[in-house]
Amino acid sequence: MRSSSSPFFLSFNSGPGMVLKAFFPTCCASADSGLLVGRWVPEQSSAVVLAVVHFPFIPVQVKELLAQVQQASQVGVAVLGTWCHRRQEPEESLGHFLEGLGTLFSHEPWLQLCRERGSKSWNCKATRRQGPTPLAPACEDQVMLIFYDQRKVLLSRLHPPAALPERQAGDATASAGGLAAVFDTVARSEVLFQSDRFDEGPVRLTHWQSEGVEASILVELAKRAAGPVCLLLACLLSLVSAASACRVFRPWPLSFIWSKLSTCEQLRHRLDQLTLVVSAHRAEGPAQLMRKANTLVSVLLDMALGLLLLSWLHRKDRFAHLAEALVPVADRVAEELQHLLQWLMGAPAGLKMNRALDQVLGRFFLYHIHLWISYIHLMSPFIEHILWHLGLSACLGLTVALSILSDIISLLTFHIYCFYVYGARLYSLKIHGLSSLWRLFRGKKWNVLRQRVDSCSYDLDQLFIGTLLFTILIFLLPTTALYYLVFTLLRLLVVTVQGLVHLLVDLINSLPLYSLGLRLCRPYRLAAGVKFRVLEHEAGRPLRLLMQINPLPFSHVVRTYRLPSCGCHPKHSWGSLCRKLFFGELIYPWRQRGDKQD
Repeated sequence: MRSSSSPFFLSFNSGPGMVLKAFFPTCCASADSGLLVGRWVPEQSSAVVLAVVHFPFIPVQVKELLAQVQQASQVGVAVLGTWCHRRQEPEESLGHFLEGLGTLFSHEPWLQLCRERGSKSWNCKATRRQGPTPLAPACEDQVMLIFYDQRKVLLSRLHPPAALPERQAGDATASAGGLAAVFDTVARSEVLFQSDRFDEGPVRLTHWQSEGVEASILVELAKRAAGPVCLLLACLLSLVSAASACRVFRPWPLSFIWSKLSTCEQLRHRLDQLTLVVSAHRAEGPAQLMRKANTLVSVLLDMALGLLLLSWLHRKDRFAHLAEALVPVADRVAEELQHLLQWLMGAPAGLKMNRALDQVLGRFFLYHIHLWISYIHLMSPFIEHILWHLGLSACLGLTVALSILSDIISLLTFHIYCFYVYGARLYSLKIHGLSSLWRLFRGKKWNVLRQRVDSCSYDLDQLFIGTLLFTILIFLLPTTALYYLVFTLLRLLVVTVQGLVHLLVDLINSLPLYSLGLRLCRPYRLAAGVKFRVLEHEAGRPLRLLMQINPLPFSHVVRTYRLPSCGCHPKHSWGSLCRKLFFGELIYPWRQRGDKQD
């Protein structure tokens, strides 16, 4: 069997003796004889068969059913032709009867599909009148029969074509436009599939739900209970949101601190997620429905991982072990910093440092380390209780626990951050002083109003003082630069660890797990296009194809359904980051969105 892509199929043009494309559901291939009900798409010269109406029937009742379906679905459903399945010996009366139905249900063109008894051969033809009168001569058009799985097409969603080479972009766009009409017709005609052949109605149909409507008692009970539960949760979340927005809980120091804590950002994002999930408003389209499903699965998985983490921490009293190990680790870090400062206060790597400035900076940082060790030992009796209460927040999800871990790292390395700020400010002051004095030697100055360098004349006293200051700063720069380099490396190490934690939080928040699960278990639900497999191609026989759905690639699924996240993202490019490090400007590589520049 051969396969082809959709541009091969849509390359036929309409005209005299044109080729008509008839989409026929595979579930109707073994149905009894009757009428073909579906939609005619004149732009594509295609007939989309949706169901087969069986004998006996009353034409008026069939027309009433089609009018109800058309009013409910806004799809032009009509009788397209006849279907004959000769399971027994062919009867002449049945053939004449089927031919006479064209006068009761007028449609141009009129399809006649027939499957021979005991063989795989099919007869397909389409007739149309060449004049306005019923007695006008009829002409026949060629028919290309395309089988499709009605259930898969109904449940799938056709996406725009993925990135293709330029030579295929036009064909893919045209193909997607033609296929969209087929998928849209089946999706909007879902009201026609709500009845099966066992219903006691005047009209019996065959379609993909002919054996009975798929349903479950548990599913129906869950649907009925979801409304009141979502309404209650929405009221609770609105109260929480109103309380968090109250000015009583947002004075200036607290609002500033909360804006810098990753835990508060994650809790705010979790509140937005729950508000979206329990919203009483119906999804406006498939994209919003998929977003709700992805958010719900992400929240449930996040909370399940958080509960697993909480159970692991409570097992064997691991909170006490963490509290006992935290103080020695902090002491060890402080001890290593003391050794590092003592090494810098000597002759590091044989470098000749300014001894006076070296001793001042070294003792200044050693005093800060002493204060930090005293603070840790003062808090040591309460660390276990603090960790126990913070661990309970894992019930809200693993991302909340990871955000708390990031904030704990920030608090435990606050002295390293202070060292970095002191060194960066001192180094930046000297760099800017040297650049200003260098412009003085060249007869230039910085114009603050116009933000540019202009020419300027200086007298002898200004040049003499500038020379003295430039000499002092240039000889003190190596000592300051060494301290700045060491503490910047330590700060970047801490930021790298926090960045990995934030990337993990962002991955859990933004990964479309429900869409990936659909792509893995039911790939036809996310369609990127279709392909056609040739079933029969013989002379004198209609061309028969089987339409198969091409699933969306996993990478395209992630890009299409990726959820918004509150994660912290790098604010600077690599060039901007290196420039800021060289000039001693403070860097905040993991800032939240919307933060202002300090």
